[in-house]
Amino acid sequence: MSEKEHPARVASRRSMNCAERRAKEEWLSLFADDAVLEDPVGRSPLDKEGKGHRGKEAISAFYDRHIAVSGRRFEIKDSFACGQEVANVGKIHIVFPDGREALCEGVFVYKVNEEGKIAAIRNYWEWDRMMGTIAKPASG
Repeated sequence: MSEKEHPARVASRRSMNCAERRAKEEWLSLFADDAVLEDPVGRSPLDKEGKGHRGKEAISAFYDRHIAVSGRRFEIKDSFACGQEVANVGKIHIVFPDGREALCEGVFVYKVNEEGKIAAIRNYWEWDRMMGTIAKPASG
């Protein structure tokens, strides 16, 4: 993976780090006011209309419903930066409040504006594929 500092790559790393630490206000500060979050792109149980979550208020609500309630760890195996965007290829390891775990594999695309703020996140992953990975917690 290229480690060259690219504005979109830097923003994506910061975003992932904030999500892992559940640092909501810091995470929201990375976004432009008119940003859009599509996670995943298109219609899904997380976005019934498939239009994305537009603006900081909608992105904040998405955070409260989906990021704040589960632990996550990002594992990026490759990253391709060009223009004002970066496409990260990897996995998100998710731990739900009840202890169940899931693996979300995909391509996670971040676009930044001229100020380096996140203008868009478009995550490409398949709902059914992720749901098929859900495992019950190990009994101990």
